[in-house]
Amino acid sequence: MELLDQTFDSARFWATVAGSGQSLLMLDYDGTLAPFVTRRDQAVPYPGVREALRQLAATGRTRVVVITGRNAGDLVPLLGLEPSPEIWGSHGGERMMPDGSYSVQPLEEAHLIGLQEADAVIEESTLPQHFEIKPLGRAFHWRGLPEEEVRRADRTVTGPWRTVAETSGLELRDFDGGVELRVPGVDKGQAVSQLMREMGQGTPSAYLGDDRTDEDAFRALGPQGLSVMVRTAYRSTAARLWLKPPEELIGFLLRWLDATEQGKEER
Repeated sequence: MELLDQTFDSARFWATVAGSGQSLLMLDYDGTLAPFVTRRDQAVPYPGVREALRQLAATGRTRVVVITGRNAGDLVPLLGLEPSPEIWGSHGGERMMPDGSYSVQPLEEAHLIGLQEADAVIEESTLPQHFEIKPLGRAFHWRGLPEEEVRRADRTVTGPWRTVAETSGLELRDFDGGVELRVPGVDKGQAVSQLMREMGQGTPSAYLGDDRTDEDAFRALGPQGLSVMVRTAYRSTAARLWLKPPEELIGFLLRWLDATEQGKEER
């Protein structure tokens, strides 16, 4: 675990978590709570993550929220938690609550037409299993593909999708292991900002993520909260803390649990 922002007072932060009646813990999924795998439907959390999240939720003092680029509903069976935590899918465009209630941002007509054009590219592809259909976007995952196939996909998928983005107003954004065509103005940073407004000023908050799409969340969190990059290898980031999964990830979750339980005992 390495502190990247030397101005951050970690002791003060943990004391604030312990002394607050409520805290906010926001977590990315793939690459953060679960390792990357070629079969995305088999991406289960690292050992120990489920139990740590279950215990955190049981204290009643931490609002646990998973913010993912996936469809929100896809995570429910993978997380394997009952009740399921609050999940924001499609980078924050979908919201699924623990009681199962669900909402999604509506699509503008131009964006809907653009996604239909993206679907035409998918239908012509020889790699349909590597595409992900989302309410607010389409993603192509090249993780596990031979380099030759990745180069070919750059011509047959990324190129046409770039044209779709230019004509429809959709965004084409890279992520670790793929490319995504998505609705603009919907990102994890907006989700973080909304959650922090709901919790109120002064609520101790943290966001854990690994990908470039998580940088939006790190920046939205700002100096008020703790932004944590979860990766085995370092890269340039706006995060204030860097930890390596799974051991340091589990250690962080258990430290959060200890802080909330300590605060409960002192009350």
